[in-house]
Amino acid sequence: WEAMHTLASSDVAAPSASCKPFSKNRSGMVLGEGAAIVLLEPMDAALARNATIHGELIGYGLTTDSSHIARPSAQGQACAMRAALQSAGITADEVDSINAHGTGTLANDVAETSAIRSVFGDRAGVIPVSATKAIHGHLLGAAGAIECVLALLAMRHRIALPTMHLEQSDPECDLDYVAKVARPGAAGNVMLSNSFAFGGTNAVLVLRSSQ
Repeated sequence: WEAMHTLASSDVAAPSASCKPFSKNRSGMVLGEGAAIVLLEPMDAALARNATIHGELIGYGLTTDSSHIARPSAQGQACAMRAALQSAGITADEVDSINAHGTGTLANDVAETSAIRSVFGDRAGVIPVSATKAIHGHLLGAAGAIECVLALLAMRHRIALPTMHLEQSDPECDLDYVAKVARPGAAGNVMLSNSFAFGGTNAVLVLRSSQ
């Protein structure tokens, strides 16, 4: 981790605020610990057993760009988002909100912002973008699953989740990151959930609310 220069410096005054995605004073990611389980099944099977349906996975995209172990490629991330939209059979205009990968590293947050701007164009600045790693840290292999659950719950409860510890945005990170406070009514019915791994593996889910 030290060799890759990706871990955050400890915030001495508030250690729990050390992860600051998209902030001007961010310094890296904070490792977290946790787990989540997502049960995927055909809609008719879920209805037949009267299951509680939290949402639908309507599309996904996966790219591998191998640009650098710790410096992500905005182009590779954008390609994954476009592939996910194509898989779902929807346009960028139909996406209501985004769960960002948002690690708090210097390189990732700028690359992801650029990728979102590339895909969403003029709408990029008005779509709520949440980075929950500021709350639970980076769970590495478990991150995608737990953030999928959070995205589904956000839509179910009709709130855009906050990007905590965001006092001042980096000038290169100029989107609507739902700073510090959850926003009622802003999650919408269709959300992208981004997960971008070290080494250039980029996965994007398109989730739709069941409400």
